[in-house]
Amino acid sequence: MASADIGLVGLAVMGSNLALNIAEKGYTIAVHNRTAAKIDEFVADAGDLRPRIIGKADLKEFVESIKRPRSIIIMVKAGKPVDDVIEELLPLLDKGDAILECGNSLYTDTQRRFDYLTPKGIGYLGVGVSGGEEGARHGPSIMVGGSKEQWHNAEPVLKAIAAKFNGEPCCAYLGEGGAGHFVKTIHNGIEYADMQMIAEVYGVMRDGLGMTPKQASDIFKEWNKGPLNSYLIEITGYVLEAIDGPTGKPLVELIVDKAGQKGTGRWSAIVAQEMAVPATTIEGAVAARSLSAFKDQRVAAEAIYGKRNAAKADVTLAELEQALLAGKIAAYAQGFAVLAKASEENGWNLPLGTIAKIWRAGCIIRSRFLDQMAAAYDKGESVNLLVAPDFVTIMKQAHPSLRKVVAAGALGEFPLICLSSALSYFDSYRQGQGTANLIQGQRDFFGAHGFEIVGRGPDQHGKWPSTLGN
Repeated sequence: MASADIGLVGLAVMGSNLALNIAEKGYTIAVHNRTAAKIDEFVADAGDLRPRIIGKADLKEFVESIKRPRSIIIMVKAGKPVDDVIEELLPLLDKGDAILECGNSLYTDTQRRFDYLTPKGIGYLGVGVSGGEEGARHGPSIMVGGSKEQWHNAEPVLKAIAAKFNGEPCCAYLGEGGAGHFVKTIHNGIEYADMQMIAEVYGVMRDGLGMTPKQASDIFKEWNKGPLNSYLIEITGYVLEAIDGPTGKPLVELIVDKAGQKGTGRWSAIVAQEMAVPATTIEGAVAARSLSAFKDQRVAAEAIYGKRNAAKADVTLAELEQALLAGKIAAYAQGFAVLAKASEENGWNLPLGTIAKIWRAGCIIRSRFLDQMAAAYDKGESVNLLVAPDFVTIMKQAHPSLRKVVAAGALGEFPLICLSSALSYFDSYRQGQGTANLIQGQRDFFGAHGFEIVGRGPDQHGKWPSTLGN
């Protein structure tokens, strides 16, 4: 007899934590894993939650143990493994059932699966889950896309397990098809930019101000009490104060300076380019991570050019704080601009204010000013946050510090890929008369098509005026 409220396939760390979260909220969950021993181990370790967990090694029995209409979460590696699980489940499902894919899938894959399953009467939800292992266990931010009818079937469970901000679940349905996974992708792109800018500021502290990791830790902890208050600023303080037990040295100094990446940040940069929406901070962050991987080449290049000069950075900690604030706002502005464009192109009608709200707790990029962002979009003030009144006020105060920090970086040879990209974006966005007229003139000259607005183009014989050449 079916008794489980929901099912879950895939008991790796994220899947296991999500299952425990669901059971803890009072729901009975059926679990399945390709390796049967993992199921037994998971159930045995569930402690007081064991009575609300049904382990099934046989896939058919697993499906039959879930109440109809069924909602089955897939937590397996993105790509072909997801398609494989779908094909295994499909013959066992009934019309009205739904598959909820909660990994980091490329949104176009999610759209393809949605289009494939919809005519078969099977719902497909692409669910972005942010917050890492801790979030999955105790409350993530949840971004849902796909079948609206099946969303309503799963809604009580998803809202129950989501993080809460002032009692409000950080979980929302955002649109059909790949909408949920697209929003998660852009979330991760903003996360890349945020992390990179924090690292760049730490680099100025370390190399330009001569600060120890503990001194920098104290500053980040202090900043977390002000306008920079966010999860990433908070954990930066803890990371910088950590000490390696065996050596007694700051742990951060023993970590190799090569940052990994799983692909979602790169996806966000690619889709921004495809949609012709500038996202320079995200692109810069992806490039910085890629550069970090070339450790041997960087060491060799340093031997050729010499180490950076030892000049002290002519900036204050207050200016660094304001520079980081301005850079973070630019990154969010770019990310939300990509979301707005994707919403238009895909007919999703993404609720930008709601997205800001569900990022206020549980997710990696939660920060104090998301409330202001949500309010700006709910009022319909702007597609780009840089011209929303609250953020105009902040940027007018903060951008001079960003300018000074970037200048100090150039003079002191501190690489500031993201912060300088943020400044260039800001300056370009607010410049009424840019220099693209020259570029367009060059394009017209090459193609002999004439100037679009002003000036003399080629004559009726395709000849240019003598002052411009042929």
